[in-house]
Amino acid sequence: MTDRRHTGLGEHGEKLAELHLVKLGMTVVDRRHRTRQGEIDLVCRDGENLVFVEVKTRRGDRAGAPFESITAAKQRRLTRLALAYLKNQDLLDCPARFDVVSIVVADDSDVTATQPAPQIDYYRDAFPAAGDSGFY
Repeated sequence: MTDRRHTGLGEHGEKLAELHLVKLGMTVVDRRHRTRQGEIDLVCRDGENLVFVEVKTRRGDRAGAPFESITAAKQRRLTRLALAYLKNQDLLDCPARFDVVSIVVADDSDVTATQPAPQIDYYRDAFPAAGDSGFY
């Protein structure tokens, strides 16, 4: 898979995830928030909660479900990114959580409007803040 094809798949998955979360009543406040330490795919509001969303998209499930690729190391990295985001936005008192959207698109098709409907699985509160002392 080329980098461009992989990037296109990821962007498509993030758009699908955003649409799904908006249908559930969330408001997207930031997309692809990047720092030198990494990227948060989506930051949403769900009532009073700030939600850091990791989106994993794959073609087919031969390599396992997309959410299975969120390792303990990835959880620690996302926790550090979320803490930095909360600090920078002066939101340390805001309740926050980590959600995951796992998307599988047809294995043998390009990302187009004519492909079969993707399988979207949403995991609310998918994992706790990870690291030596959690968020704080």
